[in-house]
Amino acid sequence: MDTKNYLFTSESVSEGHPDKVADQISDTLLDEFLAYDPQSRVACETLVTTGQVFLAGEVTSNAYVDLQEVARRVIKEIGYDRSELKFDGEGCGVVSAIHEQSPDIARGVVRQSEEEQGAGDQGMMFGYACCETPDYMPLPLDLSHRLLQALADIRREGKEMTYTDPNGIVRTYLRPDSKSQVTVEYSHDGTPQRVHTIVISTQHDEFILPDASTTQEEADSLMQQRIEQDVRSILLPRVKAELPAEIAAMIDDRLVLHVNPTGKFVVGGPHGDSGLTGRKIIVDTYGGRGAHGGGAFSGKDPSKVDRSAAYAARHIAKNLVAAGVASQALVQVAYAIGVAAPVSLYINTYGTCAIPSLTDAELSARVSAMVDMRPKAIESRLDLRKPIYRETASYGHMGRKPRTVTKHFHSKYEPDKEITVRLFTWEELDLVPAFKKEFGL
Repeated sequence: MDTKNYLFTSESVSEGHPDKVADQISDTLLDEFLAYDPQSRVACETLVTTGQVFLAGEVTSNAYVDLQEVARRVIKEIGYDRSELKFDGEGCGVVSAIHEQSPDIARGVVRQSEEEQGAGDQGMMFGYACCETPDYMPLPLDLSHRLLQALADIRREGKEMTYTDPNGIVRTYLRPDSKSQVTVEYSHDGTPQRVHTIVISTQHDEFILPDASTTQEEADSLMQQRIEQDVRSILLPRVKAELPAEIAAMIDDRLVLHVNPTGKFVVGGPHGDSGLTGRKIIVDTYGGRGAHGGGAFSGKDPSKVDRSAAYAARHIAKNLVAAGVASQALVQVAYAIGVAAPVSLYINTYGTCAIPSLTDAELSARVSAMVDMRPKAIESRLDLRKPIYRETASYGHMGRKPRTVTKHFHSKYEPDKEITVRLFTWEELDLVPAFKKEFGL
């Protein structure tokens, strides 16, 4: 490696990772409440461990949601649907300790004028964008997510990375829990040069067993060799085929690949490690690039600026970079609880601003005047009071493709609902024309 170059690493975790199981349960509960009462106030947390799910938090809503049914459904949809995994949607216990939102918090949010809705908490939130990928995300995180999304697709398809079980049935050996890590080599000016190292750890069935001629250690080694071979010949080619040619070329023969480095990964998911809502905030955002304010997203309705303002900050950052104002942008916004207007908004372009006479301070002031960052304005602009959050709870909240889908909701206590929603609105490039006009680009 060129001594002037440097390495940067990001990681991702799959939908079957215990922390992501918790995130998805929390966000699906949020969606259920918003589907039947768009003004619901929700802040719910989930803990998962061997055979158990614990729900806690605060909810104020006119809707009634069968919390246990929702949690079980999410777990089964993720892939924990058999008892041998020691955590499955039918057999686990579900305990709820959800109660009403604190009136002391509610009084800071609710106002006579909707536009003056106060922030649900204090704190600072960040949004980031750069030119490394077509979706304006850092390359290491983008690749980390793509690897696990492709691995999940392979698992669900059940046609590759397979074995024949003792009953003669061909099935995938992949289980839901997996992690990835990608290290990218950058030149001194921050330009990606190549993918240096990829780490893939995937939970799997014990598909090779010891016998009269094979010890347990030898069987484990054979399983690891088979999984590594399949990652090289099946997973990596699938991911490379979906990448722009210039990025795919960065994954070359010099790649260092580690697959299941411990040698075996049969015990996993919530049985192998407890999971908790909000523990993967760097995976959720920018993989360690830019910054993160510390607040988690999942399980929180958009009155919580931890979530909505972080989305709005990403929206600004992405549109600034897409408009050509800068090739890299970090947006910080901060709030006081109960106060509508942010206490500050600052943009750092890392010296990449395309307008030499424009300082970051001047850029910040002009963007602040253009984009209303009050909580209610963010909710309206990004259409956040809709059931759009289950999809955010795995493979990152940022850098996703905005799209419109129709979602169906079924309840024993409410009429069935069909709702058309826009997903990932903060990834839309609708501010680009205004930014180009404002900055003469």
